[in-house]
Amino acid sequence: MNIAPIKTEADYETALAEIDRLMDAAPNTPRGDRFEVLVMLVEAYEAMHWSIEAPDPIEAIQLRMEQRGLTRADLQRILGSSSGRVSEILNRKRPLSVEMMRRLHAELDIPAESFLRPVKRSRSVTAKRPAKKATTQPGKRGRSAA
Repeated sequence: MNIAPIKTEADYETALAEIDRLMDAAPNTPRGDRFEVLVMLVEAYEAMHWSIEAPDPIEAIQLRMEQRGLTRADLQRILGSSSGRVSEILNRKRPLSVEMMRRLHAELDIPAESFLRPVKRSRSVTAKRPAKKATTQPGKRGRSAA
């Protein structure tokens, strides 16, 4: 197989098969170099066709909590916050402080750049109070002069 950009699914499958055959290639050899180039081409093709959007900060926290079997109480301890504050953060009603981001990065190994993504808005719709109707009495306008 000649090394060329991967443009089709067939090219992709051929490259994967070649990578599989070269898996035991020693580094810094012609076979090893071919392996490295093919891997880079496959990664580029996958990034273009099957990229996965990085999670927003709250999704990153929830994912890491799930991966490590952590509870909201664990998050309270990590953030040094109350249960109410943790609830507000996880429900996207309160932003993370810089100190909270530092703690999450240090304790949960969440990449710092994850906190630079905008937080998605809460999916819940908050009910708005109806506007107050004017309560004027008939025949009266504003304040009366005494």
